[in-house]
Amino acid sequence: MPVLTAAIDPVTRIEGHLKVEVKVETVRGVQQVVDAFATGTLFRGFEKILEQRDPRDATILTSRICGVCPTSHAMASVLVLDQVCGVGGDTPARTASRLLRNLVHGACYLESHILHFYFLSLPDYVSALPVAPWLPGWRAGNRFDSATASRLRDHFRTAIAMRRNAHEMGAIFGGRLPHTPAFIPGGFTAVASAEQRDLFSAYLEELIQFIGNVYIPDVELVASVFEEYLLLGRGYGNLLAFGAFELDNSDSPALLFRRGRRRNGSTEVEPLDLSQITEQVRYSWYADSDDDLNPAVGETRPENPKGKAYSWLKAPRYGGVPYECGPLARMTVNGDYRGGVSVMDRHRARAQEALKLALAMREWLSELPLNTGAYTPCTVPVQGTAVGLTEAPRGALGHWLAVQDRKIARYQVITPTCWTISPRDSQGQRGPLEEALIGIPVDNIDQPIEVLRVIHSVDPCLDCATHIIRAEADRKVFTLGPTIGK
Repeated sequence: MPVLTAAIDPVTRIEGHLKVEVKVETVRGVQQVVDAFATGTLFRGFEKILEQRDPRDATILTSRICGVCPTSHAMASVLVLDQVCGVGGDTPARTASRLLRNLVHGACYLESHILHFYFLSLPDYVSALPVAPWLPGWRAGNRFDSATASRLRDHFRTAIAMRRNAHEMGAIFGGRLPHTPAFIPGGFTAVASAEQRDLFSAYLEELIQFIGNVYIPDVELVASVFEEYLLLGRGYGNLLAFGAFELDNSDSPALLFRRGRRRNGSTEVEPLDLSQITEQVRYSWYADSDDDLNPAVGETRPENPKGKAYSWLKAPRYGGVPYECGPLARMTVNGDYRGGVSVMDRHRARAQEALKLALAMREWLSELPLNTGAYTPCTVPVQGTAVGLTEAPRGALGHWLAVQDRKIARYQVITPTCWTISPRDSQGQRGPLEEALIGIPVDNIDQPIEVLRVIHSVDPCLDCATHIIRAEADRKVFTLGPTIGK
């Protein structure tokens, strides 16, 4: 059978490497996915890089884990370092630091959400710009008339400017984006001026108008035309959020997005017990002695090849159960979104979250103290442990730190992608994305765009290759590379 090469831009040009292999059979007359394997093909190894370094190096180094959400790693790192260094108190410096961190982190959220819909996902539903690398391309499932498709392409162009503006907005206080150096243990490097505040405000108001008048309506339009995707891609339905955006300076601050979890079929939001979080590695390329460890005592010891292992991602579990994270989880746990769990619910929740956050940023900007230092002196202890929890645009992000002799003895990171795109665990349970792919109809085995719609809905910050196996046939390999349709 022929080998086809296809590209969905720009997901293959972001960060990392992902392979999704699915088996397709005809069940009750419908050709559909009956099994799936998500493989992270890149070993990150940042935990090993950090060992025996000065803990204050962690903020700069961990932000390099990802070029799409580096600010989220910077935030998790400063939270864990503030905790281990004992930074606290309700002071003007702490207020300035909290608000500046929130504003720059928020700018990265807005940039990421716009990026996700218009550049990573929309090409799955409408033909993109009629130039390379989008042409030649898959046409399967495009349902918009020419006028509507043209309007969406115009919004694609506008989104390019809006995404750039969100980055420029964050750089006003952050110094630069991505990889801002402004997040530091004890605070933030910037001292806000009235001129900076007003410039930030001008960018933000333009973004608020775009989100409310363009982004959200476009998501609703796509959801109405592809309404079957409100019933597809559910997976387990388990949702988890670590919470983000502190609203006060207390030791246990209120959060714009609360912390919690919701189990499949339940409307109750349950609290998190961090001792219930473990990382399983039976199907991951790590030593089996590291299986089912809490990240506070976790290890990162590669072992490849290894038995039936098929991924460099570990399999995080809460109480042994797989959980999905991301905007849908945050908005559902927070009580802001009351829809279901599906491909289109993920897109809707992400767009609605962008508006909620942008409006909150307007309030934070009005509260920002001007010409006020945002740093509280802090000293690294001889020894100590801490946990820094936040949310990246793609979901729950945690950094676990152990300090010994004022050096990093252990540093463990659980990223959103590990939660949602994990491999099977020790009980054989599929990861959330793998489960979400089960039952997805595949109309054309040569152009499995339905599979890509599900993958992109969870916003993997990874390069992708999709492998499709018909149970009774040879393997068909689709490599998402730089050209389409050859």
